[in-house]
Amino acid sequence: MKVFRGLPNAEARRPCALTIGNFDGVHRGHRTLLARVAEAAARLGLESAVMTFEPHPREYFAHLSGDESRAPLRIANLRDKLQALEQCGVDRVIVEHFSASFAALSPERFIEDVLVGGLHVKWLIVGDDFRFGAKRAGDVALLAEAGRRLGFDVVALPTVMHEDTRISSSVVRTALADGDFAHAQDLLGHPYAISGHVLHGRKLGRTIGFPTLNLRIAHKRPAASGIFIVQVYGLGDLPRPAVASLGVRPTVEDNGRVLLEVHLFDFSGDCYGKLIRVEFLKKLRDEAKYDDLDSLTRAIDADARAARDYFAQHEAV
Repeated sequence: MKVFRGLPNAEARRPCALTIGNFDGVHRGHRTLLARVAEAAARLGLESAVMTFEPHPREYFAHLSGDESRAPLRIANLRDKLQALEQCGVDRVIVEHFSASFAALSPERFIEDVLVGGLHVKWLIVGDDFRFGAKRAGDVALLAEAGRRLGFDVVALPTVMHEDTRISSSVVRTALADGDFAHAQDLLGHPYAISGHVLHGRKLGRTIGFPTLNLRIAHKRPAASGIFIVQVYGLGDLPRPAVASLGVRPTVEDNGRVLLEVHLFDFSGDCYGKLIRVEFLKKLRDEAKYDDLDSLTRAIDADARAARDYFAQHEAV
């Protein structure tokens, strides 16, 4: 799969079957849409392509307004999004930087300059509620009319349902925020996980008896936050049991930086730089601020014992 930051250069442009969206989480609804793209690309002899955005447009406008709370909770980092898109058989991903100039594009300019001139779209599928262009003025009807005039087909995909639930990134975010990982897995089609390279941290965990692997979270509002029972892939043939904290570490820092810290059980070894995947199994509690390190240490010890009990019970089943 080829990944482009912005529109491909002229030599890399090929006629494509395209879909557009944020694809946060790449859930079952997204996968239904991506399967349609792959089918159309194969049938028409085109490349399958996805246009997505960084930052999320709502995140951009929240930052612009000065109210970060308006930004959506983020399900996946860009690495995990791209990996999921590749697993769905996408040939080409265009990661468009969502900026003031991009947000100001009229629907007509977006169609002519981006879709036709930049991507050479020949077949396009979007959700039936898709909006685009400055002030979200463009809709599916405008796309269809432009397609007839400029030579590309437009398909509108109705909402995808799973049992009685409308599948959307918003529903997945709610499940993750509630710690309902079983429901999130039903919606995503796979267990919820975050991947990343292990970074050097402050190594505070070592001093209190709980060394951790640290993964940076690029976005400030992850959909899941708190203390979790997890298992870690990438450090051997089998997943390793662990307890993890995902949040801003209010007891020891006040800079608002989001970090995923993972304490592995019965493991020693140099993990710095390794790419790991942390799969979330159960939420233990919300993140809390403690008065001192002794209180924090006691809380971590209780979390670790709860996680060990969880793994012991599940091994016995």
